[in-house]
Amino acid sequence: MTKPVVCIIGTGLIGGSLALALKQANFSAEIVGAGRSKSTLQKALELGVIDRYQLSLEKAVQGADIIVVAVPLGAMHAVFKDIAAGLAPGAIVTDAGSAKQSVIMDAAKSLGGHFTHFVPGHPIAGTERSGVAAAFAELYQQRRVILTPTDKTSLSAVETVTAMWRAAGAEVECMSAEHHDLVLAGTSHLPHLLAFGLVDCLNNLEEVDEVFRFAAGGFRDFTRIASSDPVMWRDICLNNKEAVMDMMRRYRDEMENIYQSLEAGDGEALKAIFERAKKARDDFCG
Repeated sequence: MTKPVVCIIGTGLIGGSLALALKQANFSAEIVGAGRSKSTLQKALELGVIDRYQLSLEKAVQGADIIVVAVPLGAMHAVFKDIAAGLAPGAIVTDAGSAKQSVIMDAAKSLGGHFTHFVPGHPIAGTERSGVAAAFAELYQQRRVILTPTDKTSLSAVETVTAMWRAAGAEVECMSAEHHDLVLAGTSHLPHLLAFGLVDCLNNLEEVDEVFRFAAGGFRDFTRIASSDPVMWRDICLNNKEAVMDMMRRYRDEMENIYQSLEAGDGEALKAIFERAKKARDDFCG
């Protein structure tokens, strides 16, 4: 079987790590990097992440068999629009966005007839670091990648993208875009908002220096993700607004229950909440 030419648009942590994983697996014939920043692409080339690069997105995708769009959600629409004219017949386009319904709408508007070969995807992996220098080949090992094909998506395109992610070491699952967005709003998007919100809250205290100076391991663990890319997370929240707000309302109600129990000095109510949470967490980790 002929190895595919892979074009990765956005060679940061996510795109760069995929490129390195595919190189390690000897999956592709060539990996082409593309993006807006020449210095970033040059760095990716120097680090051996990509084989060559192209600043013109339309030219970058010419001759590519698989195009991976790994840019912030707010940039997806512009990228799809720019690459449409350069796509070869049968070229497969996929993405790494954290909110799928908005990406699917952007792709449908811009890809035209190529939309049948668009496979929406989301690797559930990452770190608080960003940029091509943070990329590493093992990022996707035994991590999940969720694909959310539409009823128009080519089955062969889904199979190809599945094979690509498996070559990178990931476990691939499929679900609807709506279900994905709801699940990720609770398990990823809300936790990031809580971490950002807690750090910002404490940062506004008069005793902020002392608060952070005496912060223990639990605080560092919980707030680690507050070091994530603010632009990326702004876009995620805005592009999955309804599901995120629904989860925030649920969490607000839970905090209100805890607040009222604490205000009333109701230790049994607090204990019951903590026990339910502990059991759920222990079952999940087990």
